Amino acid sequence: MRLSRWAVAVAMAIGGAVATPVMAKTVVDIYQRKVEVPDQPQRIVLGESRMLYSLALIEDGDPTEHVVAWPGDMAHYDPQNWQLYVKAFPRAASIPQLGNNSFNQMSAEKILALHPDLVILPRYAKKTDSLGTVEQQLQNAGVPFIYVDLRVDQLHNTVPSLRLLGEVLNTQQKAARFIDFYQQHMEYVRTTLANYHGKKPTVMLQLHLGRRESCCTTVAHGNLADLLEFAGGDNIAKGAFKAVYGEMNPESVIVANPDVYITTGMSGPEKPDDLQLGPLVDAERARESFKTLMAQQPVLSTLHAVQDGNAYSLWHTFYLSPFHLLDVEVFAKALHPALFASLDPQKTLADMYRQFMPFPLTGTYWSQLPAKATH
Repeated sequence: MRLSRWAVAVAMAIGGAVATPVMAKTVVDIYQRKVEVPDQPQRIVLGESRMLYSLALIEDGDPTEHVVAWPGDMAHYDPQNWQLYVKAFPRAASIPQLGNNSFNQMSAEKILALHPDLVILPRYAKKTDSLGTVEQQLQNAGVPFIYVDLRVDQLHNTVPSLRLLGEVLNTQQKAARFIDFYQQHMEYVRTTLANYHGKKPTVMLQLHLGRRESCCTTVAHGNLADLLEFAGGDNIAKGAFKAVYGEMNPESVIVANPDVYITTGMSGPEKPDDLQLGPLVDAERARESFKTLMAQQPVLSTLHAVQDGNAYSLWHTFYLSPFHLLDVEVFAKALHPALFASLDPQKTLADMYRQFMPFPLTGTYWSQLPAKATH
């Protein structure tokens, strides 16, 4: 271990002459950058507060203990989980929010004023041109920062990111335990499908049912689309547009007539007219919400998948963290019910909470529409 000059400077700034030197070690982030970080980081800035989903899985105790700032994305986008985290760890409510809902709203000046000894950034924060960016200003100030990726290319970057976080936070043992859990579940789906040589069911994945009047916001490639393909689905949006996210028009959806329809949602009691799913939503409310919203969709409600009971709603926020293994399992079960008859996503979720999470599992995270009697 070496003395970290920045860490010593920070310690002196916040602790005066009695500050003790801080040891440093070198890690490699997901962009293969070698970064010298403090051996025991005490003042961490997160580029997303929703990184807590991942930190809670690999840290014991309060995952906010050394966090000194973050954006307000969890409070803004996921008030249900925010409520639970604040209840479990009241300190979270007093952590400064640098920006309402995104790293892009955070300024280097505000970050540096907090004297961080480590900044953890999401992959999407990295810009092709670094001139004038927050990262460049952190580098100029000698503040170490690392990149992780838990939401863009999950299939390739989740395990390296978890290992990196375990290393910098000194929680290698718990991180390794969770990585084993994650890999076992993902490998079961992969190997089961590797031995399957039948037809890939076609599937439509709509994002946020009922949020927009138009039909239909979906994902063509990357993140959720990658997970859908991994789970054995033939995504009807693949090739429909170049961007990751886009719209499919009603006519193309009708022509495709997918075998399975899946939508995502993330609203709770705070938005009762939206699709209800999450830690503060019970199973009956989730089912009735899905049924009511689907009945209001003139195009989607006529699809054979909806009529035949092959329509599912799923918690949108899973894909932002290693919880995306629940996306994979729910997708696999919906797409290949006979092949994955023994797969139990609810048990997987319960095991994750029991073995790794700092508070108990509550709520409902997916539901299924019943088949119509006649159509």
